Amino acid sequence: MTLLKVENLCVDFPTPDGLVAAVHDTSFEINPGETLAIVGESGSGKTVTNLALMGLIPARTANISGSAKFESHDGPIDLLSMDRNELRKYRGRDIAMIFQDPMSSLHPFYTIGDQIIEAHQIHNKVDVKVSRDRTIELLEMVGIQGAATRIKSFPHQFSGGMRQRVMIAMALVNNPALLIADEPTTALDVTVQAQIIKLLGDLQKEFKMAMILITHDMGVVAGAADRVNVMYAGRIVESANVKDLYANPLMPYTQGLLASVPRMDRPHTARLSAIPGQPPSMIALPTGCSFNPRCTRKNEVSGSRCETEMPDLTVRGNGHLARCFIGEGA
Repeated sequence: MTLLKVENLCVDFPTPDGLVAAVHDTSFEINPGETLAIVGESGSGKTVTNLALMGLIPARTANISGSAKFESHDGPIDLLSMDRNELRKYRGRDIAMIFQDPMSSLHPFYTIGDQIIEAHQIHNKVDVKVSRDRTIELLEMVGIQGAATRIKSFPHQFSGGMRQRVMIAMALVNNPALLIADEPTTALDVTVQAQIIKLLGDLQKEFKMAMILITHDMGVVAGAADRVNVMYAGRIVESANVKDLYANPLMPYTQGLLASVPRMDRPHTARLSAIPGQPPSMIALPTGCSFNPRCTRKNEVSGSRCETEMPDLTVRGNGHLARCFIGEGA
């Protein structure tokens, strides 16, 4: 069974300078219990994709089209066509999201206990004591010591890593079927990053939920994901299971991302390489393949196809998809 199936998602933002094509014709799916990583540089469309699914982009600021069929506890629903008031019944219960900056996501004037209790009360007609007990249980599960006392603390009284644990507890308080984690380890030191990723993996097994992990850290992806979608300039440019992607990246952009990460399984014989140039403006994307101005391998493609044609996302074997003319038809 497919838990979430997104088809032809497009998100455009009209601005005085032109139309910002943040996400274009994006399709993917995720199964129950699976971890799908979405990776790419800043501005590639990772977060906007998932904000659209959660109904968190104001309709007056964006043009959103496509479909997102989700298997909720009430049956199949379309997250994109559903009325926003109706979507609130499912957001936070069937599908939840952790944002990358917990300090701006938690309200500074309310205790963390009040905020998690409220998240539980919204979706459960139970006594406040039941919600309080559930809050303490979740805080203990995410590693907050003395949870019965710490529920009275305010966000500023926690460290960055502990605030992220609080956000995880809030997201899981209603046992969601799908958790979206948007850069959950940003601004945390390496040791805490590892702890948070391990915690998410353990809780995913405990709650038997699926997870979409948004990140730019290819090192995090290697140990946490089952499948990976690589995004560039608002499009998926490569998609594969994590082992295939690391063993045989097909898109030059993916190759560039992997080449910029230190590898512990290979001898260090050369300097790490960087992808040349800068990501394109989403208002004025290059013609043809959006990556062509930065691609060091486009001379392998005959003629000027890279500059004039947008390659399709095609199957290259074993479910491995790539949007590139190199190796096409191989």
